[in-house]
Amino acid sequence: MFPPGAFGVGVTVAELRPALRDDVAVPAGVVRRPSRLGDLLPVGLMTPEEKASQLQRVEEVEAALAAFKAELVVGLATDRPARDDRRRGQVGAASGEWAATLLDEDVSEFFPDELALVLNCSRAAATRLWEGSTTLLRRLPATWAALADGALDWSRARAIAAELGWPARESPDDVVAAVEAAVLPQAGGLSITRLRALVRRELIKADPAAADRRRKQAEQAADVTVRGVGDGMGELRATMPLPAASEIRARVDAHARALKKAGDPRPLGQVRSAVLHDFVTRPEHEWPTVSAHVEVVASLDTLESGAAGAPGVGTDPVLVDGEPVTAALARAILERLDALCPGGLQAPADGTLVLSVTDDDGRLLASVTRRELETAVRRGEGLGCPPAVDRYAHTPAQERFLRTRDRTCRHPGCSNRAGWADIDHVVPHAHGGATDCTNLCCLCRRHHRLKTFAVGWLHVMTPDGVLTVTTPSGVTRVSRPPGMRPDDDGVLRVTAERAPPIDDPPPF
Repeated sequence: MFPPGAFGVGVTVAELRPALRDDVAVPAGVVRRPSRLGDLLPVGLMTPEEKASQLQRVEEVEAALAAFKAELVVGLATDRPARDDRRRGQVGAASGEWAATLLDEDVSEFFPDELALVLNCSRAAATRLWEGSTTLLRRLPATWAALADGALDWSRARAIAAELGWPARESPDDVVAAVEAAVLPQAGGLSITRLRALVRRELIKADPAAADRRRKQAEQAADVTVRGVGDGMGELRATMPLPAASEIRARVDAHARALKKAGDPRPLGQVRSAVLHDFVTRPEHEWPTVSAHVEVVASLDTLESGAAGAPGVGTDPVLVDGEPVTAALARAILERLDALCPGGLQAPADGTLVLSVTDDDGRLLASVTRRELETAVRRGEGLGCPPAVDRYAHTPAQERFLRTRDRTCRHPGCSNRAGWADIDHVVPHAHGGATDCTNLCCLCRRHHRLKTFAVGWLHVMTPDGVLTVTTPSGVTRVSRPPGMRPDDDGVLRVTAERAPPIDDPPPF
């Protein structure tokens, strides 16, 4: 863990037996405690670049330790065989319902209890660790190897294992292996939220029939729960089908924003909570009509494959507000909105319909309304990116294209929705940056301010929308528009020449 170009000396320290007595004097300045890494590698002597490099090395070491920990957990589990447990029909045996929830029938049902005491954690946390460890070692060997080699951090390895563990227990090993092969090359360049969504999307694509079975089983487990979170506050959690959850969230958010626009001084989140409470406790209240937006991203072939009798095997899943669902569920959502009918796709009542065209690599080529598409076909015109304009303000067509392409804030790791983000010039307009989709991207207000005012940051975007962001310490992360296939691991260690800070007049 020494900085590049430095030298280190290895020292072996053996414990003294017997240990020093309390009455033994130690030299001045010497304390009775173990050596710390900060004593061996003084942080105060490092440059910012060296500190960033050391943080990445710590991530690699933590990943290797996590892989070793998984081996230890699985190894200890094999030392606790189920043959010592009470069998079905014997006095004291687990009931049928409890037995059905056991993770591994070859391991003692009491192993999680032992692991919890070993690690001084809850039984639930121990069970999750055991499940993740077992999944990595037995079903995801390439992911475990990347973790052990420090090429993949524990958070992302755990996310992959969580999606391909218990939820995918009915899927064959070859299906899980195919999903792992598709996901692992992209994992390092995605946020945890996007990574888990990608795993779910690939799992639906590889085994849509099993996905529909899991969805129906999950619907049966739907419930509403409450738990206290301290300070007199409570959390209400409702588990329900995604279309219903999206509809409730969209309506609550639309009413809350309408109240904010009318002058409500409370924070938006607090207004949302109050609106939801009033929806439930005052159903007779006369609520004003509001419009809600639900984003459905799908190919026409996928929607057609979801028809009755066509399971849609091998087709890409559909994204509903960024969440992957099966083609059958997507058709049900569109039919409920009256957007899918015998005449084809159409805008729902009081809603809008935007059709997006991408190439084979997932690059957005055009985003048009149905009328614009029909007009282009009738005139024999092609579709493409909205043209650039010779002014600072972007056009409505450019905004629609950019929000469709980006879907969220484009700062690496940020998942704030593009619908509430700013449209920002990557190269500032005041310094020659064009008002063109090749120089515009969606940034939430925080990351718009970071790009404009934070010292030492560098933002560069390619014509097809691939954004690279370099920190003042020289670490570059790559952000691609969702759906675009990657061509590298998304993490670069470079020393970039930075331009001086540039003022771009943002809408702050």
